[in-house]
This record gives sequence, structure tokens and C-alpha cells, in this order.
Amino acid sequence: MHITDVLSVPVRAGFFTDDQAAIRAGAVSDGFRYRGSPLTPGFTSIREPGEAVSVLLLLSDGQVAHGDCAGVQYPGVGGRDPVLRAADAMDVLDRVVAPAFVGAELADFPSLAARLEQLTDAGEPLHTAVRYGVSQALLDAVGRVRGVTMAEVVRDDYATGLPIEPVPMFVQCGDDRYSTVDRMVLKGADVLPHGLVNNMSSKVGPDGGLLLEYVAWVRDRVLALRPDPSYRPVLHFDVYGTIGAAFGGHVDRVADYLGRLAGTAAPFPLRVEQPLDGGSRDAHIAASLALREALRRRGAPVEIVVDEWCNTLEDVELFVAAGAADVVHVKTPDLGGIGNTVEALLLVARGGLGAYCGGTCNETDRSAQVSAHVAMACGAVQVLAKPGMGVDEGLMIVGNEMARVAALVAARDRRRTR
Repeated sequence: MHITDVLSVPVRAGFFTDDQAAIRAGAVSDGFRYRGSPLTPGFTSIREPGEAVSVLLLLSDGQVAHGDCAGVQYPGVGGRDPVLRAADAMDVLDRVVAPAFVGAELADFPSLAARLEQLTDAGEPLHTAVRYGVSQALLDAVGRVRGVTMAEVVRDDYATGLPIEPVPMFVQCGDDRYSTVDRMVLKGADVLPHGLVNNMSSKVGPDGGLLLEYVAWVRDRVLALRPDPSYRPVLHFDVYGTIGAAFGGHVDRVADYLGRLAGTAAPFPLRVEQPLDGGSRDAHIAASLALREALRRRGAPVEIVVDEWCNTLEDVELFVAAGAADVVHVKTPDLGGIGNTVEALLLVARGGLGAYCGGTCNETDRSAQVSAHVAMACGAVQVLAKPGMGVDEGLMIVGNEMARVAALVAARDRRRTR
């Protein structure tokens, strides 16, 4: 079976794209928008509706496979590609991708993924979001040819040897940092609340007091609302380097503070994503490794999660080799093709670190479904419930997809053993 045509259509993303540099610099919110001028190239305003593009592959037997091109909430920083513009993506899909894949046979996914990664436009690699969406569609197409789920394609083509079963879900709250926690707890979320701690002065405080108060509130709310004592979610806060900013980038002071934060989070495990930002990949590896070692010396029960500056498969290899994290956020849109996400998750796990199949609130329902398949096939320690910041929708989309996939695979396995 082969591809007969490649179509594209602009669709809605699940959230907005934000100029992180402007927000860090103190942009003032005005309702849901931010006042002021953007600082990151490519933005026309500090907050813009996210754009996305659906890629539809028409197959020779009449089936249609699809994936969605989507970018992250904070593009253009930390080594990431710029804001995704749907019109630009559709132009590239028409000029570059379609000629390369019309007529392509659908024998296996890794070879198709490699072909996609080799494509260039004006001598440059295709935008990560374009590669992300096309590769989702290719993975779907191979699954349709074989009559199996995308998770089974990943398991078989990459020889993971892992059972395909649901993995813990991490939910994110956005700026609605209180009432959404109630919904997370009532629905039994495995990892929560994210917290969107993206401003040092308003969400951390110069001495860290504001974040300590928030962590204590989340802890108390879980204890008050949990259905029974066996419910013990991981408390995971994404702080975008703001703790480092609060303490002048001083590793020992940051480690002391994280130790206090862990004590506040108890009895729940604590993960802190991007506690400081080194400013470049190599500097961030060094800073994150130094922080991890400082926490180990103190016996502080905190897991460090890396995100910014860990965008490509090469980046992931370097962070893992250095042991510069406890958990690596494999941010699916940043890796480009979904095959890179698979290889990154497996690499992290082989390195003895936690492989987090993440992404962004600014994705789509389709990219979230595909990510669920990949997370299951690669045995991720957690998967992001996405898109959006509404809690319920992401839990539904990712959780339901994992439940369906697990049931299908289990049924097929039972038939094979009879």
C-alpha cells in the first residue's frame, strides 16, 4: 500500500502561544491577554491564538491517515523553533513534503521517519511542528496498513519489548491555579498540578515565600479532598527557571530552597521542572548536574526535571550522558518527527532516568492521541494530559485513548495465545 496524496488544512490549536521573554520581563496581564510589545522574534503580540495544521494522507486502499502540526506554548526560546504559522506550514507541506511522499510505500515507520527528517527547505530542516504532524500521519498510516494500533507499530518497529498499558497522566492548570486542583484531585490525576510558575515576582517571590505557600495549599487540598489515603499523586511544578532567578542562580541556595519545598510537599513526592536556567545547552547541563548533586548531598527528596535546552535527540543524549536530571521532559513538538520522540524516550529509560512523554497545552486532540500511543509503547513514567489548560479535556482525550488502545492490544494478545 502507498500514499496517493497529501492534503493539509488549517485547524485550531488547544491553547495560545506566549512570548516567554516578555512575560519574564514583567509583562502585565490584562484579563487573558498581556499588555505591551513582544520581545521574541516572530510574535506580533505577547499572547496569540495557537495555530495548527492537519496533515491528511490519502492511501491507495481508500483509507485516510492523519496527524497535526502543532507548536509549543513558548516558541522561539531555549533553542526552539519560532512561532508556527499555518500558512507557512501548508506551503512547505505542498512544496516539499507532498512530492517526497506521494507514491511512498508504507512498509515500516522508522524508514519513513528517517526520510522525513532528511527533508530540507532552502537548505534548512523543516520546522519541528511540520515534522511532528507529518510523522504522526505516517505512523497512523503504517498502523492502518497492518491493521494494528500506532502503539503496536512503535513496539514492534523499535523492539521495545514493553507491555502496552496506560501510564500515569500529568495534568496542568494554567493560571487558574486553585479551582483546577480540586478537579485534578476529584478525578484522581496521577501527577499534578504544573502550576504555571512563570513569573518570579508574582508566583515565587524574592525569597520563595509565594511558591512555598502555594505548594502548602496544594498539599493540604489533596489531603482534604482525596477519596482515600491510598491516593498519593506526585506534585510536579514547572517553574521556568524562576527559582534560579529568585536566588541569583546560586546553586546551593536553590538546593536549600528546594529542600524546604520538598518538606512542604510531604507526604507527597515532589518534582520540579526547570528550577533554574543556564542560558545555553551546555551551561544548563552543567547547572542542572550541579544542582542534582547538591540535592543529593543534602538528602533532599526532590526530582529535577529538565525541559528548556533539551529540545533535540542530540540534546537528550547529552543530558542523559551527563546524568543532569532525574526526569527528562521529552517535549514532543520540539523533537520534530515522532520517531525522534520514540528514540528519546527509550534513550532516557536506558540511561536510568525518568522518561516523561510531554508536550504542550498548545497541541491538538490528534497529537495528544498519538502521544498517548507512543508513551504506552515506550513505558514513559508519565504522559502529559493535553491539549489545553482545562484539566478535564486533556484527561479525557489522553486517558480515553490509552484505555482503548490497552483494551485492543490485550484482546489481540489473548487471541494469539489461544
